[in-house]
Amino acid sequence: MTTRREVLKSAIALVPAALHGRLSLTPRQRATPRVIVVGAGAFGGWTALELVRRGAAVTLIDAWGAGNSRASSGGETRVIRAVYNGEKVYIDMVRRALTLWREHEVRSFRERRVYRETGVLWMFESEDDAYARRSADPMRGVNLTLEELAVREATHRYPQIDFAGVRRVWWEKEAGFLLAREACELVWEACVREGVEYVTAHVRPGTIVSGRLPHVVLSDDTRREADSFVFACGPWLGSVFPDAIGRRIRATKQDVLYFGTPAGDRHFDVGTMPTWVNMGAKLLYGIPGNERRGFKIADDTLGVDVDPTAMERRVSPASVTTARRLLRRRFPRLAQAPLLLAEVCQYERSLDGHFLVDWHPGAANVLLLGGGSGHGFKMGPAIGELAARIVLRQAETLPLFAYARLRPAGQL
Repeated sequence: MTTRREVLKSAIALVPAALHGRLSLTPRQRATPRVIVVGAGAFGGWTALELVRRGAAVTLIDAWGAGNSRASSGGETRVIRAVYNGEKVYIDMVRRALTLWREHEVRSFRERRVYRETGVLWMFESEDDAYARRSADPMRGVNLTLEELAVREATHRYPQIDFAGVRRVWWEKEAGFLLAREACELVWEACVREGVEYVTAHVRPGTIVSGRLPHVVLSDDTRREADSFVFACGPWLGSVFPDAIGRRIRATKQDVLYFGTPAGDRHFDVGTMPTWVNMGAKLLYGIPGNERRGFKIADDTLGVDVDPTAMERRVSPASVTTARRLLRRRFPRLAQAPLLLAEVCQYERSLDGHFLVDWHPGAANVLLLGGGSGHGFKMGPAIGELAARIVLRQAETLPLFAYARLRPAGQL
């Protein structure tokens, strides 16, 4: 029988090993935090990867899988840019995201490039170019390039663009686009490789008890318990938490079109054509190449509210008309370009267009992660880093992304 003295002697013998980091502890002694992340899109996938790398035991659950056609993170490409009306929080976050995208291409994606530095050309059809001009100084402060171009200089650089009606032009060198669907899949693969448990299932939260969520229920009626939960459900966040979120985050229909370029014409290829934004009566933007899918045009105007699960994803004829009108005016070589592909995605827009990265108001162990609002994808690795630190109590939430600001109109 072991005496009290022998137990004490054994405990003392372990101290030097613990101080030098050589002590092997049991799972109970390590108290490894167990985290369930719901949603394998840009926010959820990156958060799961950051959490497992910080020592958490992570389960990632998604109803249809990373980069699926219903997700806000699906589709071929997304713009990455730091012009943000001078909002320093976002500009700093883009700077961090740009660094992380490059690092992850080597570390996590096994040298697969998903970030294309084409630059972004900002074209303003009025003298009001404050959205870019306000960003110039804070961008320079984090070593990002934003320079104003004379219209004559822009015409010389890009003869395939007709600058008629353009009053101000800005050039953002380090910007470009990301391969969205593929990046989601690569993050998912990295998660699984590094020990994240992945489950395909529909999830609903259990009943909150004493200010904490004890478990979630999967579509096969099994329960999964954890210490903390991250709900990164994109456009479904409001239906998962109808009281806490509801219409604080709306899903809106957004049409995306891909047009065919002339055979052998390199004017609209990556390396020749930049990513572009046309600021006129509407904000329209486009991306060259798109992995040979065609010349992409999308309208940033908010579409109608939709159900992201049941919606039939048919592009509106009005969207085609809008795109063709811009092609004739701004890209005359593509005036008769055939429509190759059309897809419908959605924005998951918060009431003010800012992200939501904060604790559930009634559950201290549930982090709500959403409100990408059409501009969140590029921030994925930076959001994942921030969210993981918040979950592990290594960082505080940011006021700009706080839950308290999301009060629907008319609510006190």
